Amino acid sequence: MGGLLIKSQFRPTWWLKSPHLQTFWPVFFARQRFEGRKERFDLPDGDFVDLVWGEGDGPLVMVVHGLEGSIDSHYAAAMMNSLQMSGYSAVFMHFRGCSGEPNRFDRAYHSGDTADISAVAAHVVEVTGKSLQAMVGYSLGANAMLKWLGEAGSDATPRSAVAVSIPFRLELAAKRLQQGGSRIYQSYLLRKMRAAYQRKFDKRPSPLDIDVADLKDFFQFDDQVTAPLHGFDGVDDYYRRSSCRQYLGGIRKRTLIIHSSDDPFMYPYAAPEPEELSEHVTLELTQHGGHVGFITGGLPQRWLEKRIIEFLKSDEPPVGH
Repeated sequence: MGGLLIKSQFRPTWWLKSPHLQTFWPVFFARQRFEGRKERFDLPDGDFVDLVWGEGDGPLVMVVHGLEGSIDSHYAAAMMNSLQMSGYSAVFMHFRGCSGEPNRFDRAYHSGDTADISAVAAHVVEVTGKSLQAMVGYSLGANAMLKWLGEAGSDATPRSAVAVSIPFRLELAAKRLQQGGSRIYQSYLLRKMRAAYQRKFDKRPSPLDIDVADLKDFFQFDDQVTAPLHGFDGVDDYYRRSSCRQYLGGIRKRTLIIHSSDDPFMYPYAAPEPEELSEHVTLELTQHGGHVGFITGGLPQRWLEKRIIEFLKSDEPPVGH
């Protein structure tokens, strides 16, 4: 028995149907800010990640960002604001080195990095005394979250999860980002990744004999930086072991995947078939929406946060749980 594939009710703003316009619009015209309480959490291995807490006192929800994202990413601030306004107790997790200060170790984070998500999930449950109602992940963070849910099965911490704009197969995402208009995203992200590497190793020697300025695409960067820093045997090993698609059948928590067929980070055929999903997973495919875009209405407005809140409210536990 597989998962459920549903056709989304999302309709794009008619003059923003292009996947690139959908992707860019919220970055430039629908950006929000979120000011919360900051916490530095020391990980079990001695490194750290920075968390940002909202003010709500309702069910606990944890939010995880995408590649080179942060609390300042348009989707992160919008989701945290929506959760807070809806009464949830929300916490945002930065991956290592993504909160404005280089992390302590040579390693950083990657698409299959489930241990840090698991550690933070356990921490927020411990400090709040609440169960984790839900987790919301975007792009790279969604890939890592889905991989973790599939690995952990019934032992996964959250009661439910929402994943948005997922690179289901990393090698296909890297290939797609080399083509056409999608190259602009590769160029932007690689600049941020090179800068983060150079910032970290400006004050201490790098274990890698590499000039990151020479790395021109994701295959090269992941082969010569991501893979060796995180214990993988090259880019193929990293992509094979870290892609979430192979883990979707193991998910045992109620999960909604929201993904657009025109996502410029991914080929349409990269999305899983229903038989690859566990019975606990619903795949909501939109025809339009770009990458973490989903802008709707005659006067453009954000659709994604409303849909996620709707999903979360449809399965809230009884008061007192």
